[in-house]
Amino acid sequence: MVNWKLVDTVLLDMDGTLLDLNFDNHFWKDYVPQKYADRHGLSLADAKLQLIPRFKSLEGRIEWYCLDYWSKELELDIMGLKAEIAGLITVLPHAVDFLEKIRTTRQKVYLVTNAHRGSLDLKMSKTCLDVFFDGIISSHDYGLPKENTIFWERLNKNQAFDKNRTLLVDDNLTVLAAAQHYGIAHLLSVSKPDSGLPKRDIAHFPAIEDFRELMDGL
Repeated sequence: MVNWKLVDTVLLDMDGTLLDLNFDNHFWKDYVPQKYADRHGLSLADAKLQLIPRFKSLEGRIEWYCLDYWSKELELDIMGLKAEIAGLITVLPHAVDFLEKIRTTRQKVYLVTNAHRGSLDLKMSKTCLDVFFDGIISSHDYGLPKENTIFWERLNKNQAFDKNRTLLVDDNLTVLAAAQHYGIAHLLSVSKPDSGLPKRDIAHFPAIEDFRELMDGL
């Protein structure tokens, strides 16, 4: 699926690529609405009716990924709530095998995530994946989400890579489209980012179900 002779730099997403998106889906779709309902004396159903449109309206914007923003908006300690259920954070199958193998190669490997630094630090402390990367980048460092083409321009200025010899693996199709527009040559999606949901059909990008599919030729 990847000709590794043509790749010098590997950019890996975190949630839904290396880590099971089931944690985040549960957190935002169930855990936060329940805490919001408890705080405001609502039923869970009514809380979801209020929150889901608010979440949806900010998808693809930096605010959607900002824990400080949602803590203020919802009057909840979002970082504290994440810590309460941090035991549910898990690594997707064979992600560690891939990281262990690619660390023995010449490729540079970077974690590039939209996650807020608080969430990022929590997840690295729980999974210990940070040891595998040459660098860890949050889109909050640049003030723009990965869905914005300008993010990739700013990243490349700060973390020089040859976009013609760079591979990005990400479960977010809008992110992949932005990276493609910027000119990153090698793009892969993830067809099963959430272990609790069925495999997705990906139309516009090649996709892997797990990282075993990338280990040939490394």
